[in-house]
Amino acid sequence: MPESKWYADDESEYTVVLERYNTVLDELFAGADVYVITPLWTTEAEVPSLQPVTGYWQSLLVEDDPDPEFRTYCHLFAARRLWRRGCIDESLRDIADDKVAGVLITDTRMQRIHHPYDGGADVFLATSEERDRVRDRHADWLSRHPSGL
Repeated sequence: MPESKWYADDESEYTVVLERYNTVLDELFAGADVYVITPLWTTEAEVPSLQPVTGYWQSLLVEDDPDPEFRTYCHLFAARRLWRRGCIDESLRDIADDKVAGVLITDTRMQRIHHPYDGGADVFLATSEERDRVRDRHADWLSRHPSGL
């Protein structure tokens, strides 16, 4: 958001947030297939029965505590889709509001990864040159804070 604002307060600010997310996503993936990877965190090794198994990819043991009640699992769901501007705006809006976290959008070879979160996004690219080009194209969007955050 302009002036490093973290959350949108009205529709005009949501328009800015979605425009920025979609601009970078278009630069990375326009017209290509992507995976939208969504995590579900639980203390159960099995995918909860209330969760639809559509797109289930894998489960990871994140915290291997000796006490089973304190073990943490991350169940990953991957949906493959053709990237088109606006195709995941509902999810991006939930991410911007911190209702959903940990979503990754990646090309099918997983060489470019876009990780949106409330207040911004991380973009992981195959080369530092590509990273610098994307950063420089959107330098006016970056935080003015000395740390860049």
